[in-house]
Amino acid sequence: MTIPQWVLLGFAGWTLLVLCGPIGLYRWGMIFAGHARVNEWRADGMQGAGWYQRAMRAHANCVENLPVYAGIVVCATAAQATDPLLDVLALIMLGARLCQTTTHVAFEQTDRVVAVRFSFFFVQMLCMFAMGISVAISATRPL
Repeated sequence: MTIPQWVLLGFAGWTLLVLCGPIGLYRWGMIFAGHARVNEWRADGMQGAGWYQRAMRAHANCVENLPVYAGIVVCATAAQATDPLLDVLALIMLGARLCQTTTHVAFEQTDRVVAVRFSFFFVQMLCMFAMGISVAISATRPL
């Protein structure tokens, strides 16, 4: 597998980890402690501790961005794009994703924390734009 494909697998794994980790453990902990019923959890995340609500939003953000990255990787694979820059951008993108999610869940969302979290998001967007452009250029080169 290529580095962008490994990063796609890592991104998918991270998305699942966020779901099973802070969200799943919190929910099941509340259920087993008798503080909540299994059928009372809402999809909008407007219940529970603040960090739990942020984890719900962070997971949703992973789910929203995973298909975008997957589309770029599918096209890179189809175009047989092998530019080493793709590897670097993919790794930076994943690192920024991990930092964004962690910042979102772990810290109270002050102006400074939100600015840091947005910076990590912005890095991901730049990486994906650059990867998309690189893949498009690779796809248009004659074999």
